[in-house]
This record gives sequence, structure tokens and C-alpha cells, in this order.
Amino acid sequence: MRILHTMIRVGDLERSIEFYSEALGMELLRRQDYPGGRFTLAFLGYGDEASTAVIELTHNWDTSSYELGDGFGHLAIGVEDIEGACNRVREHGGQVVREPGPMKHGSTVIAFAEDPDGYKIEFIER
Repeated sequence: MRILHTMIRVGDLERSIEFYSEALGMELLRRQDYPGGRFTLAFLGYGDEASTAVIELTHNWDTSSYELGDGFGHLAIGVEDIEGACNRVREHGGQVVREPGPMKHGSTVIAFAEDPDGYKIEFIER
């Protein structure tokens, strides 16, 4: 068994695809419209779906925003240059909500950003 994907709902699909592609360096792997259900799915990741976990962005055509709730935590992405990752997020309309530095009670260097819909993304320096 393995994780296939994580799905998040987004209000503006084009904005989200651009953010995940440009700011986070993911590749758009596939995209499919479902007119009968009035939604579109887009899958992005760092490798093909056959061997890596990816993110599924779900855009319901009649919904422009969502309440994020308090159950979802964050996506975690390993990065070699955490400062550069934070700068790319800023350049592409995201916000860095915790600057790079060691995690509390540890030495691992982390940072947190938010995508345009407010989802948290943790960068972990490798």
C-alpha cells in the first residue's frame, strides 16, 4: 500500500495550478473536467502518479471559497534551499507565515507558507 494523493478544494483552479507549479515547482500531471458534476480535478506533483504521491486540486465550479476547518494540518515538502522556497512563495502570491528556523524542541529547519486559498505548507530543509 502507499498514499496516492491528497485532495484539497480550491476556489480558483487556475490561480492554484499556477501557485503549485510556479512557487512550488510541481508539474501539472493531468486535468479533467466533469461537466455533469460541475467540477474539475487537477493532479500535480514532483513525479508520475505511478511512483509518487501527488496533490489533487478539486474545483467545484459554483464555489469560489471554502472554510478550511481545523482538521487539516498542512502539506510537507522537503527542500534543499528553504530561503529560496520561501522567496518563490512570496513571488507567486503566497505568504510565509513562519520564517525559516529550527523547529521548537529540535534542530530541523522548517518554515510555513500558505497557498492562495490559505492551506498551510511546511518546508523542511533537507
